Amino acid sequence: MNTDFGARTKDAIEISEKSRMIVRSLVPGDGPANRIMQRCVMATGDPSFAGLMRFCNEPIKAGVKAITKGAAIFTDIKMAQVGITKGGHNCDIRCVLDTGSGMAEKTGMTRTAAGFMALGNELDGAIIVIGNAPSAALTVCSMIQEGRRPALLVATPVGFVNAAESKEFVRRLKVPSITCVGTRGGTPVAVAVVNELVEMAAGGV
Repeated sequence: MNTDFGARTKDAIEISEKSRMIVRSLVPGDGPANRIMQRCVMATGDPSFAGLMRFCNEPIKAGVKAITKGAAIFTDIKMAQVGITKGGHNCDIRCVLDTGSGMAEKTGMTRTAAGFMALGNELDGAIIVIGNAPSAALTVCSMIQEGRRPALLVATPVGFVNAAESKEFVRRLKVPSITCVGTRGGTPVAVAVVNELVEMAAGGV
């Protein structure tokens, strides 16, 4: 049974299933982590990307549990908000760009970083999805050090300024996280991670 909630037509379902079959031959394994790596390979078109993924502090279990409970999902940019499937869960998906513009103007920090900071304790028990902004990842890490406790942090920011460093920071924290190593990554990877978690939750994994 197809559980790709983004594939709604016959052709889309066939393409999704064929893509998964090809990727499974390139990145074998059917465990939960394997499924997420395979999904990220589909998102990037790069089989080597599977080797860059990192899973810390039982993040898949934590993510599936949070999705099943209908936890809020906070994204750094609109692209991630739009890309996360709306089917198979009851989670409210919000982009932080809608929350921190005033703080950004006052402090000079990026809008994404200000958006997460403005949410404060709303981050507790939530799923945080950062695919673009290293500044947001660094801000969230600092908030976690100060006591915030998200259910899961998915951080795959891309680029040459603080992207690799911010993800290393995430991996040092005692919170469930899914990241990738180095300068590579991006919003499609973060979205792929969450969408596979949604499918797992819907399938009772």
